[in-house]
Amino acid sequence: MAATGYISLTELADRPGAVELSQVTQLPGKSPARPELLDAVLRGEETTSWPPAEVAVALEVVERIGGAVEEAQNLIDGYLRQRGYTLPLVKVHSILGSWARSVVRYKLHQHRISDERTDPIVRDYRDAMKLMEQLASGKFSLGATDTQKPAGGPPMVDGPGRTFSMDSLRDYGK
Repeated sequence: MAATGYISLTELADRPGAVELSQVTQLPGKSPARPELLDAVLRGEETTSWPPAEVAVALEVVERIGGAVEEAQNLIDGYLRQRGYTLPLVKVHSILGSWARSVVRYKLHQHRISDERTDPIVRDYRDAMKLMEQLASGKFSLGATDTQKPAGGPPMVDGPGRTFSMDSLRDYGK
């Protein structure tokens, strides 16, 4: 599976790592992919020394990971389009990779039983989603390459004319 513009399979091999990815992508009825082999496949390294059956399992796992990466890219692209960015981006900001990693981990961990209030994977996903929503609404900026000015602008005040002026108060207090 090819890398996306926001996060690559190699970056996922670095963090969260092949051990976590192997555990969360175990296919039903099959043993999990060996982390060392999965790491090699994610990095595009040679796998001819591994048994073909194990390589096949690792390749299936990489397909699942690639599907989650594609979902993450499509989600981020949707928010970027809503903000007015022309895709593909000329410069990919590092925060987009962080958002993609959070979304991929969340998608791969969906079957996990945990307390959503304290789960760091859920927290990271929600934080990423919140920032993407703020980006789309103009409350968050990727920097100088923003296509639109942030929402808002200078304060606008409108009201009735002055009741008291210097002329009308000139004789006050004499």
